[in-house]
Amino acid sequence: MVCKRKGAGLPACPPCKQPRCGAAAPPEPEAAACQCPSEQQLCPLPCASGRAAGGGGPLPGVLSGEGGGVGELAAELPPQEKEEEGNDPDRQEPLENPSECCRESLQPPPPDINQLPPSILLKIFSNLSLNERCLSASLVCKYWHDLCLDFHFWKQLDLSNRQQVTDELLEKIASRSQNISEINISDCRNVSDTGVCVLAFKCPGLLRYTAYRCKQLSDTSIIAVASQCPLLQKVHVGNQDRLTDEGLKQLGSKCKELKDVHFGQCYKISDEGMIIIAKGCLKLQRIYMQENKLVTDHSVKAFAEHCPELQYVGFMGCSVTSKGVIHLTNLRNLSSLDLRHITELDNETVMEIVKRCKNLSSLNLCLNWIINDRCVEVIAKEGQNLKELYLVSCKITDYGSYSLTADRNSKKMSRSSNILFVKIYLWQNNSKNYSNIHVKNKKPHFP
Repeated sequence: MVCKRKGAGLPACPPCKQPRCGAAAPPEPEAAACQCPSEQQLCPLPCASGRAAGGGGPLPGVLSGEGGGVGELAAELPPQEKEEEGNDPDRQEPLENPSECCRESLQPPPPDINQLPPSILLKIFSNLSLNERCLSASLVCKYWHDLCLDFHFWKQLDLSNRQQVTDELLEKIASRSQNISEINISDCRNVSDTGVCVLAFKCPGLLRYTAYRCKQLSDTSIIAVASQCPLLQKVHVGNQDRLTDEGLKQLGSKCKELKDVHFGQCYKISDEGMIIIAKGCLKLQRIYMQENKLVTDHSVKAFAEHCPELQYVGFMGCSVTSKGVIHLTNLRNLSSLDLRHITELDNETVMEIVKRCKNLSSLNLCLNWIINDRCVEVIAKEGQNLKELYLVSCKITDYGSYSLTADRNSKKMSRSSNILFVKIYLWQNNSKNYSNIHVKNKKPHFP
């Protein structure tokens, strides 16, 4: 009897490798006689299970051994899956360019001032005042607070007229920023010599020191500044009643770089201290005195002899006469001269100064009753570079004022047309009835 079973008499085939699956199906009865090990059923796929439920049976060529097995199943699955996915109403079509969605969802961030470089922010903060920087900008955030404490902002301090400034605050400021080059404590009545001494000790690089109307300060403060700050260039300590020649002696002996001094209304200063300043500070360019009755012609002579670089000189209301003022003709760089209220100032001295000081651009002769029309006429002819002239309360008539504008004979503009600012009172009919003539910004004319 011949066996009609398929595969009868064929050699045993090696075991087939099938993918592992958790649910294994029992072997079919027909394959019991086969020498090959029973094949495990593959895991049911969604498409396969749905087809089996519909009564279609297993896919052909998968379990029966025909065709390519799993390869054919993989080839048949994509079309069916695409058909099912196309029937899904909730499915969203993929974007052609996914990056466009990201660009639409991400908006550009708003501009932020803190993104600027620190150097730009420091430049902006430099335009703020001390109050705006300390009481407003520094309270915005910690970053701005740190920028407001930058040492560039603490080189030049203007603390004038601030009654909350005390010795303790001045010490804290000096301790935090020891590179202060300029400080102004004018009208700070709660600052004493102790605070100034601490400031001078902690800031040896101080160049400019201003303390107007600090009547509580004495020689102790100015001596400390002179001793601890040898590079000092400017000292303005006007209206300090307790300042004497002892402080000036220290300035003259230790501050060789001094260029600008103001001792107006320091009534205890005399020629002794001023002469030491003149002999010790040879680079002096500006000096201003006001109502210093103990300062006489000896001081004027000392400055004219020892300080050839002087450009601005003022001795308003001092005990100076024409004998001392005549020495100022040696100053070739003199550009501004303030001789207000000099009791014994004659016309000849003023005319000689105008003739010999060719760079003189500003001359103040107010409150000098001796100055007359003849002096004004010489000033109009010889003052080639003179731009400002003050003649308030001088003995000037229409004749003198006319010489400032035109030549009496030729009726042409004279050299005095270079003067841009003239302020005079006219002496009318030799009486004390004055009329104010104020000529300003007159167009220069050169012959």
